[in-house]
Amino acid sequence: MDVDIVLRVNGAEHRLGIDPRTTLLDALRERMGLTGSKKGCDHGQCGACTVLIDGRRANACLALAVAHEGADIVTIEGLGDVENPHALQRAFVAYDALQCGYCTPGQICSAVGMIGEADAGWPSAVSDDLAGDRYALVDDEIRERMSGNLCRCAAYANIVPAIASIARRNAEVPA
Repeated sequence: MDVDIVLRVNGAEHRLGIDPRTTLLDALRERMGLTGSKKGCDHGQCGACTVLIDGRRANACLALAVAHEGADIVTIEGLGDVENPHALQRAFVAYDALQCGYCTPGQICSAVGMIGEADAGWPSAVSDDLAGDRYALVDDEIRERMSGNLCRCAAYANIVPAIASIARRNAEVPA
């Protein structure tokens, strides 16, 4: 039996009648046509489906859509577009931080959430000082904090500098 819900995605409300077992990822892709979030492993292990839920990164393949009614959900489509890309989208292009691009939407959404976590003073497993009010996102911090997002092409050598260029407030992204 379907249930009626309203999801707020990328600033727009979507009324859906869905099976209560529908994942957020399937609702986004199959019901709303937002195909930027990818179905990689469907087990929460690869991060290709990462979205932001109330500003925090989450694996959409593990989240039930009905559990997020009223939440502010942002997908890669909501971060920027061709005319006005998000700073991290520009950085990924400038630093050639993608190959096949399958993981890129999840990587970028995760990086947005990760920068917010560091700004809020959330330590990671490699943080030197657990009482910091903002963590310096050195390469080891970025690698640890992004460890839930896998890239099968192994573009990590460029992903880390792309994220660092924005995370370290070096907003000067090459054109």
